[in-house]
This record gives sequence, C-alpha cells and structure tokens, in this order.
Amino acid sequence: MGTWLRNLLILAAFCYECRGEDSVTQPPGDVIATEGGQVTLDCQFDAVNINNLYLFWYKHEVNGFPKFMLGRFSFGSTNATGYEERFDAHLDKDSKSVPLTIQRLQLSDSAVYYCALRPTVTTGYTAPLQKLV
Repeated sequence: MGTWLRNLLILAAFCYECRGEDSVTQPPGDVIATEGGQVTLDCQFDAVNINNLYLFWYKHEVNGFPKFMLGRFSFGSTNATGYEERFDAHLDKDSKSVPLTIQRLQLSDSAVYYCALRPTVTTGYTAPLQKLV
C-alpha cells in the first residue's frame, strides 16, 4: 500500500469522529434550589458512536472561567479535586443523558453549569445554560 493511501486512510479515521453529528442539549434557564438541598441538572446527548462516549461537566463562576468538574466515559469516570463528594453524574446510554446531581447545596454552588461531549461541539448559542441560583 502506498504511503499516500495509508495517510488517506488515517485521515478518514480521524474525521469520522469530527463529522459534527454529535451534540449536547441542556434546558435553558435558571434552576432555583435551597441551600442544603439537592438539585439535578439535565444534559441530553446525541452521538454517532455511542460505545465510545466522553461527556464532561464544567462549572463557570461569575468573573471566572469554566472549571472541569467531572467526566463520564463509556468505560470509566473521573472527578476533579474538590468535586468528589457532593457531585455525581451517571452516563445513561439508553436515555442518552448524563444528569449532574449536586447534594448538600452550598451558596458557593451558584454558577452556570455546562456539559460537553468530546469532541466538543459549538453551536453559536452563547446564553447561559442551567444557571443554579
């Protein structure tokens, strides 16, 4: 097999994951919750390859930048330091969702929360999604 053909096949394998058919959807608007309570923020996804999923949750505080909180994958999960105990998400391939649950709510949990699917897809929609107030 010629070098140019091998390179073409490798490029095709990479582009399969980048076709833009993957997406995440969060309901817009504020979520009002009580300190000490529990809240679940929804995130629905659609993916071409449901057996190789990488979904992430980020917290964006006022005057800050989005901070990685946790990731849920087809085979495993990870939580960033500081998000191990009160924060959890379950990747459900059947319902195509990865809801984020925050327990024992604190005032410092007030922020905008984003979910993302790798490769990250942007739609041009810039309004805050699922703002916990």
